[in-house]
Amino acid sequence: MDFSRYEKLRTTVRESFSEQTRVLVDEALAYAGERLASLTRYDGTPLLDHSVAVALIVVSEIGLGRNSAVSSILHDVVRLAHKQLPAEEFLALTADIRERFGEQVVGITMGLADISELRLKVAKEQAGNFRDLIVSYSRDPRVILIKLADRLEVMRSLDIFPREKWRKKSWESMNLYAQIAHKLGLYELKSELEDIALKYLEPKEYEHIVAKLEESAEARRAFIARFLVPITERLDKLGVKYHIKSRTKSVFSIFTKMHKQHVPFEGVYDIFAIRIIIDCPADEEKRQCWTAYSVVTDFYTPNPNRMRDWISIPKSNGYESLHTTVSAEGRWVEVQIRTERMDAVAERGIAAHWRYKGVNQGAQTSEMWLGRLRELMEDTTHSLAQRFDAKPASGEIFVFTPNGDLRKLPEGATLLDFAFDIHTNLGSSCVGGKVNNRAAAIRETLHNGDIVEILTQKNQTPKADWLSFVVTSKARNKIKSFLREEQAKHTRMGREELERKLKNWKLAITIDEAVAYLAKHFKLRTGTEVYALVATQKLDFATIKELIARHLSGEAEEERRAAAAEVERQKAAAQSSKEHAAPQDALIIDDDISKIQYKLAKCCNPIKGDEVFGFVTINAGITIHRCDCPNAKRMRENYPYRVLDARWRQSAEGAFRVTIRIVAADTTGMANHITEVISRDLKLNIRSINFGAAVNGCVSGTVAVEVPGAGVADTLIHRILRIKGVQRAYRIN
Repeated sequence: MDFSRYEKLRTTVRESFSEQTRVLVDEALAYAGERLASLTRYDGTPLLDHSVAVALIVVSEIGLGRNSAVSSILHDVVRLAHKQLPAEEFLALTADIRERFGEQVVGITMGLADISELRLKVAKEQAGNFRDLIVSYSRDPRVILIKLADRLEVMRSLDIFPREKWRKKSWESMNLYAQIAHKLGLYELKSELEDIALKYLEPKEYEHIVAKLEESAEARRAFIARFLVPITERLDKLGVKYHIKSRTKSVFSIFTKMHKQHVPFEGVYDIFAIRIIIDCPADEEKRQCWTAYSVVTDFYTPNPNRMRDWISIPKSNGYESLHTTVSAEGRWVEVQIRTERMDAVAERGIAAHWRYKGVNQGAQTSEMWLGRLRELMEDTTHSLAQRFDAKPASGEIFVFTPNGDLRKLPEGATLLDFAFDIHTNLGSSCVGGKVNNRAAAIRETLHNGDIVEILTQKNQTPKADWLSFVVTSKARNKIKSFLREEQAKHTRMGREELERKLKNWKLAITIDEAVAYLAKHFKLRTGTEVYALVATQKLDFATIKELIARHLSGEAEEERRAAAAEVERQKAAAQSSKEHAAPQDALIIDDDISKIQYKLAKCCNPIKGDEVFGFVTINAGITIHRCDCPNAKRMRENYPYRVLDARWRQSAEGAFRVTIRIVAADTTGMANHITEVISRDLKLNIRSINFGAAVNGCVSGTVAVEVPGAGVADTLIHRILRIKGVQRAYRIN
């Protein structure tokens, strides 16, 4: 192979690394050159040019070592093989790379291949999830650094790509990769990615800012020279070794500030910062930086709100510097003070800690800074937290829809959880799906990066056993809600159908006794289960009629007696509990309450049949409250000596007002149906009716009705619930 094309990389490796590394890099170049020989980029240059350019960035700009350089050269070989080769051939290739270049190179290149296959989607609201996903694939922290170098090389060469790719790659660079670079302290790399992305996303604004910077460059240089005169004189006099850089704010930062503050270019005051970089021993760093700070503030007035001390307490990503903003010639000037070591870290991230001033490039040193990088990424809140195992340690996975939307789910989530996460209707009608284009059952557990498609059927509904394998609260709550609604619907339908049949058959038995007998016969715990069997047609009416006929004819006398006894026992228990709650000396309430000093409480509006108690007030005599009154607990706990037992006189007659809240579908004539049930069917007086405007196809409102007691109120609610379209009806007082 002709190595002369890649002499720049070879020279850099030769100057920075050992002879062994140089030989390995040459071998990697030959290996990649052979396998990528026929492949070119969009402009016709060899594809290997890209890999070599990435390796050069990795070594000279980020500061990684031998394995990273070799992995960068080979990453396109592995990426294309992973995409194109059958499994057996791909495994043979990775085994060959492992034997030639080592296990670490295989691990890094596989991580890069995984990220390359992500289907990133341009969606602002999902940028955070995509950043998490990219980092979650980086089992080795070097993977993400090489990926950043790869993206930087792509952006530097974006002109050779088709125009239709410009916007997507620029958006990803700005919103995904630049943000990761910022987290890792790679500020120069971050700024370059953002500037290039802005050039392609907003070309007119980019060119405007560049032109303005060029126009004002001469005036800026003259101002800086005047500003620095007294500072440099004093620093020289004090014997401080230093040099000064003037850093112009990045084009992207100026663009952002113009838009955030709604100002033109001239309105952005901190276009540049002056950086004083001190050359001194490690133990002198803090003292000399503060000396320089003192010199600057001797000549210029600082803004106390813009002081930043990252020398005493460095940023989590290793950034150290003193920042102050001072006033000069009627404008604010930012001054950054740091040492050579701190500046190297700020420019290239924490890799510079270990490469600064030619520190030995042994494995131990490399491990030290990679370990620090690992800690940094673990400490970063929310997004970039500890993503170096095969699965994210935070217990989250990221899964794609077929069109590239990204969903975040807890670890262990199933295909059904994913369906409910997208939409309740999708989950409720889910019958299975496809995971990475392979058929999958609803209970299949999903993994990081899976592409999932949901299959539905119209007649599918949630099942109770679904609760045994879903893990998300949304799926569990929706399934439970559906099952509760189904149970209530079955109970209502089953009771109505059974009542109707009993009337048609003209059998001398109440529905309660019939249901009690059927429950005992089929060994069911509750009547609700009987109604469910009727509603779902699992218990046919021919069987029911035969069983009840036998029961009434005496053929099942023993069962009939037991069922009747059960009904009587339940009635007795109910009566006993009432008597126990209201002994003979309890306050007796009847309809003639005007003669006695008690009145019915407005907070809970008790009516005949409600379980009640009396409460002795200071000024208003005795008030009667329902036992389930919202204030009952407080009164019983705070004033037990003022609580009286009370019960209604059985013969009491009267009219009590109850208010019922109704939620129903917004259909024509709904109010008429409700008033007909109350006035015509139950012969009750309506005192008021009030319904609000429709929301989401439903109306809700209240109706106040006069009733003789709680039993009639319950009957009224039951009859209203039977009206087609009524979803809920309940007493509110």
